[in-house]
Amino acid sequence: MSNDKLQALARRHLWMHFTDMGYFQDHDIPIMSHGEGCYIYDVNGKKYLDGLSGLFASQLGHGRTEIAEAMAKQAGQLAFFPIWNSAHPAAIELAAKLAELAPGDLNRVFFTSGGSEAVESAWKLIRQYYAEIGEPRRYKVISRNLAYHGTTMGALSINGLTDCRNTFEPLVPGTSYVDNTDAYRSHHMSDGMSSEEFAQKCAFEIEQAIKFQGPETVAAVFLEPVQNSGGCFVPPEGYFQKVRKICDEYKIMLVSDEVICAFGRLGYMFGAERFNYLPDIITCAKGLTSAYAPMGAMICRDYLMEPFLKEDTAFNHGLTFAGHPVACAAALASLDIFEKEDILGNVRRNESLFRELLEGLYDLPIVGDVRGVGYFFGIELVKNKATKESFNETEAEEILFNFVSPRLSEAGLICRTDDRGEPVIQLSPPLIAGPDELREIATVLRKVLTEAVALVAKLQAPGSLKIPIKDE
Repeated sequence: MSNDKLQALARRHLWMHFTDMGYFQDHDIPIMSHGEGCYIYDVNGKKYLDGLSGLFASQLGHGRTEIAEAMAKQAGQLAFFPIWNSAHPAAIELAAKLAELAPGDLNRVFFTSGGSEAVESAWKLIRQYYAEIGEPRRYKVISRNLAYHGTTMGALSINGLTDCRNTFEPLVPGTSYVDNTDAYRSHHMSDGMSSEEFAQKCAFEIEQAIKFQGPETVAAVFLEPVQNSGGCFVPPEGYFQKVRKICDEYKIMLVSDEVICAFGRLGYMFGAERFNYLPDIITCAKGLTSAYAPMGAMICRDYLMEPFLKEDTAFNHGLTFAGHPVACAAALASLDIFEKEDILGNVRRNESLFRELLEGLYDLPIVGDVRGVGYFFGIELVKNKATKESFNETEAEEILFNFVSPRLSEAGLICRTDDRGEPVIQLSPPLIAGPDELREIATVLRKVLTEAVALVAKLQAPGSLKIPIKDE
């Protein structure tokens, strides 16, 4: 089918997610047709380096026929059967494999269809668990400012993103928020606070929130190992150990939301391993199947199952397609490739090069901060590097979305520009990427950001009316 025909059909019938549909009434929709390795191709044959792994999900890249073949084999044998009061081999084998890979005694696996459902399931399980053990008042959740945890109503309520939440209020009650670990913007770090002191300060805010809410009413703390929204906020050393200690003291569960961070994104199978802490629950999705099928999971410590092993007691929650046989086959095939090709080793070997290449952009006056670990990095753009002054809303729209984002695409790099928080560019290439692909990412970024520097200077020149200039 021709591009023109596809464009017409898409404009008439397709409702894209998180998308300004009005924009595409007058602009072509990017339509991708196929992929190979770290690259994706549109219907016109243009080649792009997939610097975002689709959406933090295509761990093993595109066109892995061995995964497709495993899925086809499973579909021919058993295309679908639910795991409601029954099971099938693929779900059993995958649950056992995840229990083997997960840290500590996280041995119980509840499958979902995606990440939002994994977070939703975790909150529901936690609430029912406390009800079953005689503490029904424990239902509240603490998360962090700017944190994204999903779009279903429960998961959305845990979000610390005002713009995502406000449209759908009133939300599920019982959520509160504390500061994230943005060291670049923290005035405490600017005042000379050490990393250890910063970790203590951030953890202390969680403890204060618990005390304010009433410890007997707080059920869980939901945290990402590296926070996505805001641009890859890395925890200071010792942060998670302090949070774990606080949760233990008040008998509160620690949920490690690893929808992005699990399955190699940080160089470890789970982000909790990277930062050496044991959560009560890990929520995951995306990279579980390397995006070859939609799937998520909630991985729980053994003690969480105990109340549900009694006769006539069940977790009153389920999803039709959770544990889908074909998705399980995709996940098993993906995890097999992880081992055969030493995918975690590839990320660890190249992480320092990736960081070095991105930090090499610091000579550009609009690059304020480079942060991240593994194959998960963010670049924060600033108006004034010396003062860390950010672009205002109008400036960010013009520079980030009207210029940088389309120019990166034109230059053949798919990544993410985001202003939830400060303006950032996020990078999350497939875990099979090597030095050549990482250097290509850096080369394209330098070219486009150099052009952006010239644009910023032009727009801020005397007499320019396009962007209002703040008083100095």
